Amino acid sequence: MIVLRALLLATVLGVGLAAVPAGAQTYTAWDLGGLSTLASGTTGMNAKGQVVGESYTRSSSLHAFMTGANGAGMVDLRTLGGSTSRANGINDAGQVVGDSYTVGNSVYHAFVTGANGAGMTDLGTLGGTQSYAEGINNTGQVVGVSFTAGDWSQHAFITGANGASMTDLGTLGGGTSIACGVSATGRVVGWSDTMLYGPSHAFITGANGVGMIDLGTLGGDNSFARSINAMGQVVGESFTTAYGTTHAFITGANGVGMIDLGTLGGTYSSGLAINAIGQVAGYSYVAGDAAYHAFVTGANGVGMVDLNSLVTLGGGAYFTEATAINDLGQIAAGASDGHIYLISAVPEPASFAMVLSGLGLVGFVARRRQRPSA
Repeated sequence: MIVLRALLLATVLGVGLAAVPAGAQTYTAWDLGGLSTLASGTTGMNAKGQVVGESYTRSSSLHAFMTGANGAGMVDLRTLGGSTSRANGINDAGQVVGDSYTVGNSVYHAFVTGANGAGMTDLGTLGGTQSYAEGINNTGQVVGVSFTAGDWSQHAFITGANGASMTDLGTLGGGTSIACGVSATGRVVGWSDTMLYGPSHAFITGANGVGMIDLGTLGGDNSFARSINAMGQVVGESFTTAYGTTHAFITGANGVGMIDLGTLGGTYSSGLAINAIGQVAGYSYVAGDAAYHAFVTGANGVGMVDLNSLVTLGGGAYFTEATAINDLGQIAAGASDGHIYLISAVPEPASFAMVLSGLGLVGFVARRRQRPSA
């Protein structure tokens, strides 16, 4: 456990430290370890602080995992019969989604589990050979991407409750679309080609995946949406010029208005996750593009802060990407040592949140296998 002393509340929230209870100025970063002594990676977290991702087992296979509340204990979720599986999202009931090799290790299929990670169910495909699940909401609607019949194209999909019945969401006019996140009402975000072999744009849908709306860009050709909160604020990344820099963005409610979040000094940043009050977690290259660091922001994306300025890891290790943030402000982050960490306030996050709520303030605390932004 790494303990850090916080100056961040005054910096990010714009309040004096005197307004913050003394007990709320210390934070802990817990190394979640792995299913073996080998490296692990994180991709998602729910309101209870249950973290999911993938980790190497003692047999050197990569398996999906989930933890208990507040990152306690790592459980192997196994596979759909093949050697490899990866977990990409979890809801508050502990239903986990991801993808796994099936028997024979020739194709990946999307999966969903029951509550608390019990049982792994194959979600099938949209008619093609492979599918991948990326997110899930609290009703069990799953989103992701699947090859269509003939494997000529890949389309975003949404399911019904508890992973039932996969529906093709179509595209913005091109051949490929990918769904990455889903809100409580089934509003889906991701990205889609806008024409055959043309640029990709971030999209948002209406409730239950109905209607795909182009969110545009920050001025360049391409944009990619990664996550959505209950208000419909969307985060991701966008080119700012035709072939230049790429910056993390946040939108207003219902996907309206794309705002550039900047970087940590480098030319590239990406917003990977967002919570109910609009705190964004992600990663950015630092000055000189020498390395990328995890970042977090305040409410509504205000103030990008290098997580490594708030938490110091030993042995020269540093946080490379923050892949999940929940409504308590807990953050799941990967580090250069190949481990994942859960960062929480002390006292416990629930107590901290209640204190800040009473003050009328917002708490700020200091993947995953990342798919290429094609």
